[in-house]
Amino acid sequence: QVQLVESGGGLVQAGDSLRLSCATSGRTFSIAIMGWFRQAPGKEREFVAAIGRNVDNTYYSDSVKGRFTISRDNAKNTVYLLMSSLKPEDTAVYYCTASTNWGSPSMKRTYDYWGQGTQVTVSS
Repeated sequence: QVQLVESGGGLVQAGDSLRLSCATSGRTFSIAIMGWFRQAPGKEREFVAAIGRNVDNTYYSDSVKGRFTISRDNAKNTVYLLMSSLKPEDTAVYYCTASTNWGSPSMKRTYDYWGQGTQVTVSS
């Protein structure tokens, strides 16, 4: 089992930056891919970013590419999502997720474990 705990969400203004963290515990050695998804009210949960065990492998949705940066500190078992130039449409609950297999990083079905989520609200 793998446990995921997100932190760092909050209320910010458009144009601001925010960094989310996801601390992992348990069988962390089994994790192949770590990702972030988000879900806005009334919308489907959507892919945001992912990073492989080899931190050179990163993936982003088109809507956040160039604004968000995912990183991973394997020594601390923590994944980060630095969000810059935030927009009101980035408002959502952000979920950290982990996969023990090498499936498609942007697909929800790839992931085995999910955190409880952290709220990010961007005001205009």
